[in-house]
Amino acid sequence: MMRRRLGRSVTVLVAVLVVAASLVAGPASAELEHPRQQFLRDSQAGLFIHWGLRTSPQHTSCGAWESDVTNGGWNAQYWVNEAKKLHAQYIVLATFHSRLGYARPWPSAIPGSCRTNRDFLGELVSASNAAGLRTILYMTDDPQWWNEGLSSGQSWLDSDAYSDYKGHDVDLHTRDGFGEYSYDLFVETMQRYPNLSGYWIDNDNAYWERNGLYELVRSTRPNWTLSNNNEDTSIMDMISNEQKTGMSPAYDYPQAVYTAAPRLIEADYKLPVSGAWWYDGSNPSVDYKLTLGRYVTNTGSSIKSLMAETAQVNGRFPSNQEAFNNFASTYLDGIWGSINGTEGGGYAYGGLKPGFWNDGAHGVTTVSRTNPDLHFVHVVTRPSGSTLRLRDNGYRVTSVTNLRTGASVAFSQGNGFLTLTGVSAWDQYDTVFRVQTSGRVGRYTATMSASASASGHPASHAADGDYRTYWDSNKSLPVSLRFDLGSAKPVRYLAINQREDSVAYARSDTEQSARIRQYRVYVSANGTDWGSPVATGTLPSHRGVAFVDIPATTTRHVRLEVVNTHAASTDTTRFQRLRVDEAWVGGEYAGGGTTTGVEAEAATLSGRAVSAACAGCSGGAKVRFIGNGSADHVTFTVQAAAAGARQLSFDYTVDGTRSFFVSVNNGAAAEIPVSGTSWGTPASHTTTVTLAEGANTIRFFNDGANAPDLDKITVT
Repeated sequence: MMRRRLGRSVTVLVAVLVVAASLVAGPASAELEHPRQQFLRDSQAGLFIHWGLRTSPQHTSCGAWESDVTNGGWNAQYWVNEAKKLHAQYIVLATFHSRLGYARPWPSAIPGSCRTNRDFLGELVSASNAAGLRTILYMTDDPQWWNEGLSSGQSWLDSDAYSDYKGHDVDLHTRDGFGEYSYDLFVETMQRYPNLSGYWIDNDNAYWERNGLYELVRSTRPNWTLSNNNEDTSIMDMISNEQKTGMSPAYDYPQAVYTAAPRLIEADYKLPVSGAWWYDGSNPSVDYKLTLGRYVTNTGSSIKSLMAETAQVNGRFPSNQEAFNNFASTYLDGIWGSINGTEGGGYAYGGLKPGFWNDGAHGVTTVSRTNPDLHFVHVVTRPSGSTLRLRDNGYRVTSVTNLRTGASVAFSQGNGFLTLTGVSAWDQYDTVFRVQTSGRVGRYTATMSASASASGHPASHAADGDYRTYWDSNKSLPVSLRFDLGSAKPVRYLAINQREDSVAYARSDTEQSARIRQYRVYVSANGTDWGSPVATGTLPSHRGVAFVDIPATTTRHVRLEVVNTHAASTDTTRFQRLRVDEAWVGGEYAGGGTTTGVEAEAATLSGRAVSAACAGCSGGAKVRFIGNGSADHVTFTVQAAAAGARQLSFDYTVDGTRSFFVSVNNGAAAEIPVSGTSWGTPASHTTTVTLAEGANTIRFFNDGANAPDLDKITVT
């Protein structure tokens, strides 16, 4: 039995702990959204550093380890610089880790495990804050590895020393005893490091919960955040999902996430392809495709990437990890505008549909937080050909450019899809297209009802525009969700944002997807007589907005009947569960039929016609020197599904009044006078042309004088 030490008085720190705990009143409530979370919401990534006594070569002497760290040249600024290369905004330091020897990298006043004389934690906090980054401290609840790496009977934990300090017997090898010890460390670091930004906790401890630890953190440091590993504890600000695998494609980490936005969500994963979370003496390679793919797809789901690298004793990362960091620094710079300041597309923030596209293509979309009409398409796996096709989610597209090069990309839009054509250069990791839109069209506001609903989650929550609320079918299947449009209106499709609170693939018998599988759609003029379904089918288990197209009809009432979901009966939590954040009826596709937009500089230029920079123009360029002879012309090639009249809109720049001559398929040219007041700001003109089925040429010139400069054309 452990001897109780009576010769030492309880320190001031314990007194502070007792007083602080006594001031906490009642359990803390869950706060889904709070201003303290803003730095995490604004972040895209963090750097996860596991570094301690068991970093290779393992040290059993705390003093010897500290000496080797210092003599090896450890410098907090190195970690800050490496984090910045990864475009990370915070660093999580895991030294007080159950499998790294439970060291405290600060001069703690509390005995019980290794504590350093040098204040490594304080130096890191200062260096990261000076660079505009944050530091978060990892804390473990787990004493079970107290003997790992040691001889029989030895321990990384010193129960006698801690018992002396406390004035009563405490066995640090038990969860309760370890909970008391680590509770004291929370209190100490809260008081010692006011510029720390929070804790990353792995996982909950019953002692902490009984004694109001989280409530104490909230009252003592109200601006600090709390993150938990793999447990969606309501008081936490963020849930982290550790090293998930098994999805296809392998980089699409969000498929393994089971928590819905606006909850803060993090994915933590190792950059080395093998080995431990900490440096074990090896230098494994980094899979660039996998790592960058995870980074991008996490961004496309508003998930934070916490990337783990294995610091050596002197703090430096092995050469393969340094090489990746150097590459990522430049690579991410080139696409940062599509990552920073964005949210994932196809979810609560709108945006184009992410996921599985045509011809084997896969990727995500992002949407600007400050401009809802600015979107980005990230193609992580390219299609087999030169065409990319994805759902436009009702956005009317006005221009598409390659983000890296600024080059215009030919596109068409119709039947709910945005199609990019003629793409010959694909980046091996992430081809990014910048998509400018002019708003969304065709969405109806409907009154919702359902054949079954769980208490507190009525069908109306699927039409309130608030992704914090949702309709729950109360595990009733088949189940119907009904849309009343108020009067008869044209109907073309249904769109459903299912709640993203289950994985998107069968990770195990007990962790499966709660998304719609088989469905039927009915329409009715009076809400009573429904007839036969107008659409039936099966939806894949994919994240993001789902669409069901309906043969063109005019009706007042639409009913979506869900026959079953993807989860098997072995997953008792998600079997027959169905939750919908938002659902709506679409009355028209963006652009009505098909819209084709082509930048002038992407067309065929003849004679003196030449591309020139134009900051105010679409794609940052226009074509000059058109005219003063029919040889100086611009020729566009556009496709038409059927012969007939089309609207031709063209953007141009001119100061005064000049004319274009426009010829279709080498036919007689029509003179079109246009006016403007600036060579730098485009104006627009619309006329009607007749196209043949298939390929058509549209030629702009001026037969005898100078024409305006031409920015782009759009054919609808």
